[in-house]
Amino acid sequence: REALAMDPQQRLFLESAWEAIESAGYDAASYPGRIGVYAGTGPSEYLMKNIAMAPSLVHTAGELPIMLGNDPAFLATRVSYKLDLKGPAMYVGTACSSSLVAVQLATHALATYQCDMALAGGVRIGVFPERGYVFQEGGILSPDGHCRAFDARARGTVPGSGVGVVLLKRLEEALADGDVVLAVIRGAAVNNDGAQKVGYTAPSVAAQSEVIAEAQTAAGVQPDEITYIEAHGTGTTLGDP
Repeated sequence: REALAMDPQQRLFLESAWEAIESAGYDAASYPGRIGVYAGTGPSEYLMKNIAMAPSLVHTAGELPIMLGNDPAFLATRVSYKLDLKGPAMYVGTACSSSLVAVQLATHALATYQCDMALAGGVRIGVFPERGYVFQEGGILSPDGHCRAFDARARGTVPGSGVGVVLLKRLEEALADGDVVLAVIRGAAVNNDGAQKVGYTAPSVAAQSEVIAEAQTAAGVQPDEITYIEAHGTGTTLGDP
């Protein structure tokens, strides 16, 4: 009954958070330290396109459980409640960058000893992906359902669904505890474009350059030391150049 009233985004993120802790070899119930949660999610299409269209479901489930299960603000605290985690629980909402900003906030919390481990990530699940979308010339969406990031033929992106959660820990403690370390975050940075761009949804070359330089400075690395770059390619004529 609780799952029926809950946005699948929140349920799947909870499942993935549990899996992340288990995969790391920990039991949240017996772990002596504090585990934080930093998480972002998309808007609740489940609430708008499913629950709101079924008055009988609202009557059966009740308004409070529906609100608790679909409001993005409850994403992180639900994980902390269900898994009995005692660290900070913060919903992070910065649109497309939510999951990466969640990781940055989690690393800061670890560096300042607000928690001993931290779950960080995000989720975006479309309820009815098969319904497609309406193409608008000059918009972000592709005219033919294909995304060609960093390609001369790039004309738009396509909606997608996914969930990702990582469990973070201070490196020296992870090594001392014999943890399996899959990656090391050397540094991170966050800024905002402000109004220095042609439109609200447009990218800003200057601001992106600045935040990349800040992250490299925080990490203590020089550009010529970097051998691999993973980037956010929109596949649009405005974003990719």
